[in-house]
Amino acid sequence: MKVLIDDNNVTISGHPQSYMAGYDLSRTLAGYGLQIETVLGEDLSSLYTGLCRTFGDNNPRALVIMRKMAPGIEGAEGSPHAHEVLKVDTAVKYLEQRGGADKKYAKAIELLKSAKGDKSPLQYKGSSGVGKNRDDFGKIINEILDGMSEQQRLDTVRVFDNDLMGSQGLHHIAKKHPEIFVEAGIMERGNFSAAAGFGYVKGKQGIYSTFSAFLEMCISEITMSRLNFANVLAHFSHSGVDDMADNTCHFGINSMFADGGVKPGHGEDTTRLYFPCDQHQFAACVKRIYNDPGLRFLFSTRSAVPDILDESGKPMFQGKAFEPGKDDLIRDAKGGGYVVAVGECVYRALDAVINLQEQGVKVGLVNKSTLNLYDEAMMKKLVAAPFVLVVEGWNVKTGLGSRFGSELLKRGFKGKYKNLGTNRDGSGGLWRQMPYQGLDSEGIQKAIRALA
Repeated sequence: MKVLIDDNNVTISGHPQSYMAGYDLSRTLAGYGLQIETVLGEDLSSLYTGLCRTFGDNNPRALVIMRKMAPGIEGAEGSPHAHEVLKVDTAVKYLEQRGGADKKYAKAIELLKSAKGDKSPLQYKGSSGVGKNRDDFGKIINEILDGMSEQQRLDTVRVFDNDLMGSQGLHHIAKKHPEIFVEAGIMERGNFSAAAGFGYVKGKQGIYSTFSAFLEMCISEITMSRLNFANVLAHFSHSGVDDMADNTCHFGINSMFADGGVKPGHGEDTTRLYFPCDQHQFAACVKRIYNDPGLRFLFSTRSAVPDILDESGKPMFQGKAFEPGKDDLIRDAKGGGYVVAVGECVYRALDAVINLQEQGVKVGLVNKSTLNLYDEAMMKKLVAAPFVLVVEGWNVKTGLGSRFGSELLKRGFKGKYKNLGTNRDGSGGLWRQMPYQGLDSEGIQKAIRALA
């Protein structure tokens, strides 16, 4: 067994040796019983000698190669800025310095300077404006924290980051309230347990945030936290597949796994899953559920989402209080079938419904923002409908749609039923991902017509 590690001491949020006391990959591997050698990656002689020793030994060995990220690239060397795509100016400057008058480099520079983003040409009826919920999360939490004294914050709140603060709005909290912020690195499972441990006492809140794709690896910790009645407000951004160029490995599509509890002996399971559909409902939701007990899972998308408009053209959720467990009737079917949509699919489904209503198809739209509670008044309306279509960005096998049909049947539903969700491996393309999965307005309209 040979382990080669390129140790550049860089993550998205910074340098582990700075924010995690005792961080040392060589010592960690030695703790597992491996023979360790540590070399400098840019010293080729040292690197060659280390590789020879590693592969010349029949015993398990590890070679830790210390090497700055992006060596030789000014503005990126040894920096988190090199973790993802380099800034165009940084790349151009590097190529100019390296290539001189070489035509190949000149061509590359020309391509970089002329490249333009692939913006979506799609337009949607029934929605307007734009809100970035994943970034707003930190701002909204700050509003709540600002209403407390410093001592109250220290006594009752801890915020645990998983190296993604800039992608989830937590950097706003780190800047304004550093006394309660824990930069905890890429340790999703341990950090969830830490948040739950802090929130174990009544009146205390552990706040936790990471990408939705990583929820699956925390299921055991979620179960233990639930059994110990911990209070955790968990924000999972980058939910679904919209604008996800990282493809399948970063799809957050199995989030219903978080709702795996059973009714405890003394009362109800307080685990709740929330997926607000626009910035106004998102803000109202965070403020309403902040002080609730138990595990609260709040989802947002990588992409920005527009405001949902009522039939008069005004933002439907602006200034409206959030009520957990209550579904929202966006458009009435007037005797027809219904689409039940979630999160980033709501505005797409609204466009589909408006277009079909204009063509005489009887169909309405329901926004389901609390995913694991059933609004009995709304369920009664849906049970009487001729068809129900659930539309979500989550896994078609494990998402809301895989449960919702059963809940309708329990209540006497006799109509037609179908659920749309993510059903294919990723193919990149940012905004093109939803049409690829059949979750755009056109795909939703096609499914409605098949039912109607």
